[in-house]
Amino acid sequence: MPATPFDHVTFSHRRTVEWPTVALCGAVFGGWGALTYWHACLPLAVSIPAAAWVVAWHSSLQHEIVHGHPTAWRAVNRALGFVPLSLWIPFARYRAMHLAHHRDERLTDPLDDPETYYWTPDDWSALSPPIRLLVAAQATLLGRMAIGPAWCIGRYLAADFSAICAGDRALARVWLRHGVGCIAVLAWLWAVCGMAPWVYVALFVYPGTALLLVRSFAEHRAEDAVHHRTAIVERAPVLGLLFLYNNLHAAHHARPTLPWYRLPAWYAQNRDMLISRNGGLVYRGYAEIVRRYLLAPHDMPLHPTGRAPDGTASAAGAMRPAPGARAGGAAIHGAAVGAIAAPAAPER
Repeated sequence: MPATPFDHVTFSHRRTVEWPTVALCGAVFGGWGALTYWHACLPLAVSIPAAAWVVAWHSSLQHEIVHGHPTAWRAVNRALGFVPLSLWIPFARYRAMHLAHHRDERLTDPLDDPETYYWTPDDWSALSPPIRLLVAAQATLLGRMAIGPAWCIGRYLAADFSAICAGDRALARVWLRHGVGCIAVLAWLWAVCGMAPWVYVALFVYPGTALLLVRSFAEHRAEDAVHHRTAIVERAPVLGLLFLYNNLHAAHHARPTLPWYRLPAWYAQNRDMLISRNGGLVYRGYAEIVRRYLLAPHDMPLHPTGRAPDGTASAAGAMRPAPGARAGGAAIHGAAVGAIAAPAAPER
């Protein structure tokens, strides 16, 4: 694979404290606290979109923290990331799986990429017809948002607790620590805010997860050339802020340690190179994704070659027709919720 000017660039000039991200932490946690505390005073037409936004924004913040922000002190960063507002995935698990996802040469592989939705032929053939229908429905944006949260959360929890029952003590410790955090969140909701847990799941967790799935829906597709597997969504002033500009996903994979507030400028400076590098997999905005894929499949669940190639094929030879016409969907928030929820090494 030919090298590019930023294949081996690392983000230097790191600040001890990145104050824009610290301010973001205040906005996320303060917004969540206000919405939960005054939830009974707000009409559902206001509370549900706001709750979805703050939970999805928190997940975007956790993604930023995984990549070493907002401070130079790992313990501080991980303490900020630990707070489990979405309840269902421990930060330590998310961190381990998302960093595995950043092995770009294995992107979209049904077994090696913890965030893929692709299936191997053997695993696909083992599914019952009703389950295949559920999986296929999630190849559309509407299906991904409506069914996806239950599918993602259910499969992830089943995989982790199956591993714990099989004797994975390290994973059990991760979940024990996560459980303490969940108890603190639920105590705030129940004792202070008077909100039942099922109401929180219905108003905050499920809509927030569905909103986050909009971002991950078009992030990756199966291709021979590694850099052709990662998309770019431009012109996203509102959802770009929600996703902390991870919609510029090819730029994020090229510079994963670049802070969110510097990513748009870096993308603008390197736009031509990035688009050439990813084979032109660019969407003009999320409106285009909605228009094309709300009811039409974004890609087929079965990986086109069974497993992801090692990426050494030439970029010209790896192009498939109509860039963006067949794109694979990444899982939300780094969870192993695609074809195989394989256990990943817990954070240490």
